[in-house]
Amino acid sequence: MANQLGNYSLYIALIISFFIIFQSSNLIKAKSKNLDSRIFSALSVQLLMVLISFFSLIYAFIISDFSNLTVYDNSHTTKPLFYKISGSWGNHEGSLLLWLLVLNVFLYFFLINSNKLLVKYRLLTIFFQELIIIGFLLFILFTSNPFLNLFPVPKEGTGLNPILQDPALAIHPPILYLGYVGTSIIFSSSLAALVCGMVNNIWAKHIKKWIVISWIFLTLGILLGSIWAYYELGWGGFWFWDPVENVSLMPWFCLTALLHTIIVLEKRNIYQSWTIILSIATFSLSMAGTFLVRSGILNSIHTFANDPSRGIFILCFLFALVLLAIIIFFIFQKKITKKLNNPILISKETAIIFNNWFMMFFLSVVLIGTVYPIFLEVINGSKISIGPPFYQKLIVPFLIPFLLFMALGPKLKWIKDNLSKINLNQLILFFLSIMISYVIVRLFGVSYLFIVPLFGVGFFLFLLTIKDFLSKESTLSQKISHFGFSLFILSILFNGVFAKEFSSNMKVGDERKFLNKIIKFENLKIVEKDNYKSLIANFKISDEKNFIDLNPEVRIYNQPRTLTSEAAINSTIYSDNFLVFNVIKDDSYYNVRYQFKPLMMWIWFSIILISVGGILSYFKKNE
Repeated sequence: MANQLGNYSLYIALIISFFIIFQSSNLIKAKSKNLDSRIFSALSVQLLMVLISFFSLIYAFIISDFSNLTVYDNSHTTKPLFYKISGSWGNHEGSLLLWLLVLNVFLYFFLINSNKLLVKYRLLTIFFQELIIIGFLLFILFTSNPFLNLFPVPKEGTGLNPILQDPALAIHPPILYLGYVGTSIIFSSSLAALVCGMVNNIWAKHIKKWIVISWIFLTLGILLGSIWAYYELGWGGFWFWDPVENVSLMPWFCLTALLHTIIVLEKRNIYQSWTIILSIATFSLSMAGTFLVRSGILNSIHTFANDPSRGIFILCFLFALVLLAIIIFFIFQKKITKKLNNPILISKETAIIFNNWFMMFFLSVVLIGTVYPIFLEVINGSKISIGPPFYQKLIVPFLIPFLLFMALGPKLKWIKDNLSKINLNQLILFFLSIMISYVIVRLFGVSYLFIVPLFGVGFFLFLLTIKDFLSKESTLSQKISHFGFSLFILSILFNGVFAKEFSSNMKVGDERKFLNKIIKFENLKIVEKDNYKSLIANFKISDEKNFIDLNPEVRIYNQPRTLTSEAAINSTIYSDNFLVFNVIKDDSYYNVRYQFKPLMMWIWFSIILISVGGILSYFKKNE
C-alpha cells in the first residue's frame, strides 16, 4: 500500500509541475499584475504529494516492508528504529527523494516570503525552480524509483552498511541537503532577477536571506560529516581531501564568496554580473557533486556507487541547466550593465573582491584535484589518487595573503579609504604575531616551508578579531564569524604541525614506547549485541604523571556481514588522544594506531562559531 501511495504521489507531483509551468508562462506573457491563486494552490498540493511520498518511504522502512526493493536493499528487521528511519535517506533513491522534498519546501517558502516583490520576478523564479523539480521527478521516477516492487517478498533485507549506522551521519544528509538544495532557489531567483533587470540592492537584500540559510546548513552539514569521518572511519583527523568531502567543500567556497559579494551589491549596488555568475556556479557545483557521488566514478567510502547511466542523466540535466543559465546571462546581461564608477583600490568592496578571487583559486585547486584523476583514467586508463600533499602545496602559500586581506579588509571603509587605516596598533600586532610564530617554531623545532609567516598571519588575524569585539566598526554576527574563522585557522595549524602518530602490530599484554608515553594493550573482551558482536580492547596510555584508558572496538555485524572499527577518543580542551585497532589475519595480533591531536575540540567549536555568526546575521535586521 505504501509503495503505491508513494509512487502515485510522485506522478501527481509531476503533472502539477507541468501545470505550474504552463500557468506561469501564460501569466508572464499576459503581463499579469497579480499572482494567480491557482499557482499557490498547485504548489501547496505538489508539496503535499512529495511529503506523502517521502513519509510513505519512511513508513515502509519502519514496518520493514521488504516488498519494496529499496527497503530490502537497505534495511533489516534487527536494525534499530532510529536507523530504519534514517536508512530511508541513507541510499541513492531515498536521498534523491529528500532532495526533491527540499526543492519543494524552498520554493513554497520563497513564494510566501516574496509577496512584496515584482510579480513577473516571482513567476519566473517559480518557472525556473519547477524546471529543476521536473528534472528530479523524471530522474526519480524513471531511473531511481524508491517504490519498486519485489516479488516474491523476502523475509529479510540485506541491511544498511553498518558504517552508516551512526547518529551524526543520520542527521548529516538532511542538513547538508538543505545547504545543497538551497542553492537552487538562489539559482532560480538570480535568473529571474536577471530577466527582469532587477539585479540591484533591493533584490540583494531579499536573496541574501536565502544565501545565508543555505550557507549555514552547508557549513553545519560539512561539520557533521567531518566529525563522523573522524570517529567512525578511524581516519584520525578533521579533513582528508576525500573526493566526497571535496564535493561538499566546492560549493561552500563559492557560496561563501557569494555571501560576501551580495553584501557589496546590497550596500553599493555594484558587482551585479559577478553576483549572478557566482549564483549560477554555486548551484552548478552542487549539481556536479550530485553527479559525481551518484555516477559511481568516485572512489570513496561514502559514495552511492550505482549504475553510471544514472550519472549520465544528471550530467545531461546539469549541462542543460547550465547552458540555459549561460544563454539567459548573455541575452539579459545588458539590463544590469550600467555605467558605474569603478571601485577604488583601497576600499572594503575591493578587499572583498580580492578575497573572492582567493576563494575561486582554492575552489579551482579542489576541483582539479577531484576531477583530474577521473579524466586521466578516461584518457589513458591510468589510476591515480591525489592526496593531502597536493592540496597543501598549492593552497598554503596563497593562504598567507588571503588571511592578510581578511584581517585588514573589514577595517576599510566603503567607497574609498587610505593607507592610514593600517595604523600603528595594527603594525604592532602584526610584528608581535610574527615574533610569537617565530618563538613557537624555534621552540618546537618545526621546519615546514612558510610556517613562520603562516602562523604569523594566523595569529595576526586572531588578535585583530579579538580586538574587533571592543570596537563598533562591524556587526556582532561578523565579529563572531570572523573570530570563529581565525580560531579555526590557528587550530588546524597547531593540529597539523604538532600532531603525532604511532602505528604497530600488538597482542594482549604488549607494550610500546612512543615519545614520552607507554602504550600498553591491557586486555580484550567479547560482547554480544542484537545485530553485531563487539571486540572491546583496553589500552592504557601513560606518561610520568598521568594515564588514560582507551577502549576501541571492532564490531562484526550480522546483516550484512561487515567488520568495522570504532575509535576510542579521549578529548580535552588541549588535545585528543585517538586510538583505533583492527583485526589481522592472525587472530592473536592486532594493528594499533594511536594519534595525539592538539586542539581538535577547538576545530569543531570554531566551525560552530562561524555558523552562529551566520544565524545571527539572518535574524539581524538591516545588517
